[in-house]
Amino acid sequence: MEQIIHQNKQNIENFKTNSKYLPGRRDFIKTTGLISAGFAASMMLSSPILRAFEKKSEKHEKTLSYEGKWIPSTCQGCTTWCAIEFFVQNGRVVKVRGNQQSQSNQGYVCPKGHLQIMELYDPDRVKVPMKRTNPNKGPNENPGFIPITWDEALDTLATKMMELRANNESHKFLFLRGRYSSYSTDHIYSGLTKIYGSPNGISHSSLCAEAEKFGPYYTEGFWGYRDYDVTKSKCVVIWGCDPLSSNRQIPNMINKFGAIVDNATVITVDPRMSASAVKSHEWMPIQPGEDGALASALAHIILVEGLWSKEFVGDFNDGTNKFIPGQIVDESSFTEIHTSGLVKWWNLELKDKTAEWAEPITKLPKEQIIRVAKAMGNAAPKTIVWLGPGPVMSPRGGYTSMAIHSLNGLLGSVDNEGGTLRNPSISSKSYPDVAPYEDDIAKAGLKFKKID
Repeated sequence: MEQIIHQNKQNIENFKTNSKYLPGRRDFIKTTGLISAGFAASMMLSSPILRAFEKKSEKHEKTLSYEGKWIPSTCQGCTTWCAIEFFVQNGRVVKVRGNQQSQSNQGYVCPKGHLQIMELYDPDRVKVPMKRTNPNKGPNENPGFIPITWDEALDTLATKMMELRANNESHKFLFLRGRYSSYSTDHIYSGLTKIYGSPNGISHSSLCAEAEKFGPYYTEGFWGYRDYDVTKSKCVVIWGCDPLSSNRQIPNMINKFGAIVDNATVITVDPRMSASAVKSHEWMPIQPGEDGALASALAHIILVEGLWSKEFVGDFNDGTNKFIPGQIVDESSFTEIHTSGLVKWWNLELKDKTAEWAEPITKLPKEQIIRVAKAMGNAAPKTIVWLGPGPVMSPRGGYTSMAIHSLNGLLGSVDNEGGTLRNPSISSKSYPDVAPYEDDIAKAGLKFKKID
């Protein structure tokens, strides 16, 4: 052992003192081998101390029980609010899983659910109201927040609110809402501000999914999140989102995505190579901001190829397809069933939007655009166009949202087996009208313009 260590030291000294000393490959291998042998020998001389069976000291007399219990709860990592279970040992959560009785997530939970343990026990988690002590505001100013009691916080708010009403300035009160629920939306965000007399109930929605909802509302008449019959679909177009990591229903998609890929053609439209894109049959890395052009080109091809859903949309009176690129179609020659304005849409928007036109705009090969359009049409009405916020949360994004979601109507997949569905609702009583509770101060305050 001493001879090995001595040889190692000698080699190192030679390298440090002689600048021309450059060990060859054999010397290098020999030296590293000696160092490894020396390290192994030193480990044998100093074995690690095992404390697993060491007798407990007096300060650890408290016996810990490693038996635990699964406690049902809900995840609030997104708007899905999945049913989950926490495994609690000695009063502390140690594991998360999907609720094994849930029919919505089938007992699965996504990474956001597992991260709730870190969120729950984060040392920087804010658990009580915080009061600002530094009146100066700015990017380089420390607000000097200090914890206060709930009583002090509520008394401070109530006092300030009553001062504004006493001065007929109720419109200067602002309620800023984060993640919503039926209670916070109806009772506080809407009811409180109206009864108090302020138009300024401010929501995060403009930064969330309002443009995404805009398209389905102005095409289908439905304002809300859509559900998708993915297990019965034959073609799933994931557009501007990644259901395996975001955009709601994540555990459900993690559970079923393998079967979806086996049973349907999966297409992802996204500049980013997302988890969904990696597993898709077609990835369309579109030029950002040009999703509307792609939607128009797909609609053009579906119509020219005669692949629209005739059972849902309708057909030409004589059964002859008159959708010819560049040509105007007589609106009276087509009888619609569940749609309105298809021929007008063709004449005003679609007749010139060929794959060749879309290629330089979208930076997608025309061959791929045609191939995808035909795959969507051939699978209709069991085709899903899964609209996400990515392509529409931008200026004039509402128009893009309409263009993309219109494909669901064109293919007859709206509210159809294997297509798009409306989210289920639970029958409940409506929130009472707050108008009878608005006094003169409230009515005057509500006449002011909302700050946003």
